[in-house]
Amino acid sequence: MKPLKIYIVEDEPLITATIETALLKQGFKVVGDSDEYEDAVKGIERFNPDLVLLDINLGAGKDGIDLAHQLKTKNVPYLYLTSQTDPDTVQRVKETSPLGYIVKPFTEAGLRSSIEVAWHQFKPEEEAFLLVKTEGRTHNINQSHILYLKAFDNYCYVITETDQYLVPHTLKSVTEKLQPDLFFKTHRSYVVNVQKIREIKKKEVMIGNESVPLSPKHKVALLSHLS
Repeated sequence: MKPLKIYIVEDEPLITATIETALLKQGFKVVGDSDEYEDAVKGIERFNPDLVLLDINLGAGKDGIDLAHQLKTKNVPYLYLTSQTDPDTVQRVKETSPLGYIVKPFTEAGLRSSIEVAWHQFKPEEEAFLLVKTEGRTHNINQSHILYLKAFDNYCYVITETDQYLVPHTLKSVTEKLQPDLFFKTHRSYVVNVQKIREIKKKEVMIGNESVPLSPKHKVALLSHLS
């Protein structure tokens, strides 16, 4: 998945740098920043971010809440990132219906979790599909329905909840078309949907009632991925 593109609106340069460093460490992409209303409007229009982190206090002139009203008209999602928690400000914030309200000071983990939860609420992850051709027919398989894949010479079995498809491509080439955060290799000949794992044993993983081999090398990597 592509990293989320974020634009920062903050009037304190040191805080802007701190936020940017935290975002980059957490895997997000910072496309720009501004310290006042007019410049922010232009920057957001230019860089077309996925999400805006918005401070309320922008010095003289219009503030972050004024900018929030502008962003709503353009359907640009935003999160407030501010130290202002007085009742009047909170009431003005409620009127703009933001995705969230992060209070300074923040931790890197807290910042990431707030952004991820807010983004999930705004735009749930789109379903991904795998297009395969087998036995003269083309199938469009919802990736979330795949249980696991199994290598078979230069072919590959795609096992779903209801069907089994023998695809004329290698396990490696088919895996490259799948969502990388959803599928994981447990053995040189097997790739599983991690959301379908019911149990992890010493040398196997249980996908429903089916057993799939788990090599020692891949077990360490799998546990790390799941954690």
